[in-house]
Amino acid sequence: ERMTVCLVNDLETLIWAENLASVELHVPLARVRSSNTPDVLVFDLDPDDPAGLLECARVALIIRDLLSGMGLAAYVKTSGKKGLHVYVPLNRGGTPFEHTKTFSKAVAGIVQKHYPDLVTAKMAKKERDGKVFINWSQNDSSKTMICVYSLRAREAPIVSFPLTWKELEDLTGRGKPEKFIIL
Repeated sequence: ERMTVCLVNDLETLIWAENLASVELHVPLARVRSSNTPDVLVFDLDPDDPAGLLECARVALIIRDLLSGMGLAAYVKTSGKKGLHVYVPLNRGGTPFEHTKTFSKAVAGIVQKHYPDLVTAKMAKKERDGKVFINWSQNDSSKTMICVYSLRAREAPIVSFPLTWKELEDLTGRGKPEKFIIL
């Protein structure tokens, strides 16, 4: 359906949006001109207490290794809340959201099968108890993700920021989830 949106594609517009107190900037996975074909596929890792960032980091590394075995590159960033986002760039045009959602759901199911005490791919809240939910449903033309370097509207605004895999491995190895937080 037709939609009117604000396109923030230069510094002036970004300053204008921030001046309106637009703390959280969410972006779609596709460009305006090709709104039905995403540029990236995403795995939104959402921990349920007592699971947290360290468990999300472990799941992100598992997903990275699985995707690498398929010849796919992946990148990770913090969500600015409790979780992580793993992105896979789509370097061929024409891949519809239907395919990215099916693929991400299949990957989430495989990870859940091999790590049932750590991961769930099930949407129901009761299935998430103490696990990391791999939210595959974000791969949809109607969904958006928090933008890199955007703040989250919380009491203490945390930044969503990219990490290298080495940084994620190092931070995970140290066991200090507070190192994932930038205010």
